[in-house]
Amino acid sequence: MIISVIKTARREMTQLIEQNPYRGIIKPVPEEGPRPLWSVMIPAYNCAGYLRETLSSVLVQDPGPDLMQIEVVDDHSTEDDPAAVVDELGQGRVGFYRQAQNVGHTRNFETCLQRSRGKLIHLLHGDDYVLDGFYRRLQPAFEEHPEIGAAFCRHIYMDEHDHWLGFSGLEQQESGILIDWLERIAITQRIQTPSIVLRREVYENLGGFDHRLSWAEDWEMWVRVAAHYQFWYEVQPSAAYRMHSASNTRKYVRTGENIRDIRRAINIIQGYLPKTRIDELSNLSREHWALYALDLAEQMLAKGDTAGAFAQIKEAIKCRLSLKVAASALPLLPRTGRRWIRQTVRGRLSWGNLWV
Repeated sequence: MIISVIKTARREMTQLIEQNPYRGIIKPVPEEGPRPLWSVMIPAYNCAGYLRETLSSVLVQDPGPDLMQIEVVDDHSTEDDPAAVVDELGQGRVGFYRQAQNVGHTRNFETCLQRSRGKLIHLLHGDDYVLDGFYRRLQPAFEEHPEIGAAFCRHIYMDEHDHWLGFSGLEQQESGILIDWLERIAITQRIQTPSIVLRREVYENLGGFDHRLSWAEDWEMWVRVAAHYQFWYEVQPSAAYRMHSASNTRKYVRTGENIRDIRRAINIIQGYLPKTRIDELSNLSREHWALYALDLAEQMLAKGDTAGAFAQIKEAIKCRLSLKVAASALPLLPRTGRRWIRQTVRGRLSWGNLWV
């Protein structure tokens, strides 16, 4: 009976993937031959300067090729030579694959998933790293809890100089399965990619990252997984996520594309939510990201980046025009902008439907 239910669920998931042309299909690994437990797939692009630290953090925890696949997937770097770093540090232990042309980070992630052979997949950006014990801490969760599809740990934020800037918020006091996780992750991004591990079969069932997204593709994936599987949370910070002052992320921010992509993601995520809570959770998410955009705008104004600040303000208002968002935006706008936002508030919304 249980096996029949599982097979039916998997058929439904496969149909869902086939009906969605925006997600790559991740085919199962052929049954013949041995399979490692882990696949540590390292997407890289013009980050050879950091790749040495990334690889070192994995190799020091390497349980051997029978248990762990380690491979760098390079998105056709043009400014450095990641293959040389792999050869030097890997000494034949680390695989290397180079895209024939630049395909963009979302499709490069997809290539990582397709080339993986392990039962557990860890996507580790070529400029991030893991702390000692990362794999040892997360592995038991999958062995002891077959119902979970993913496990992640608290992560560290660092800058381009390896300085630690802070830690992600504590999701719960003790390690364990998260309760009501879909409702929490659906509001905002709470996981950075180097901190999370998924069963390969989850990607096989749900497909790869959504090609329509370029900034929020990881958030959409974690929400999609949370709609079908339980998550394990490890309280010990064991992964470090690098924040660059001049990265593609910053370029998205200066044009407002980050929030436009968030709006696209929210529209997609609505399909994963309980019908009775779609409006509530979507509005909470829109307001959260609108306030996030206004916080970015304030930081940019402090640095004299007026154009970037106004791009964020404009997209914040498009994302969610509530009383709280309007009140936060007003101090950032010049007088003409203030008149414009007041007219927008009066023209588009009534007091009764403002989400506070």
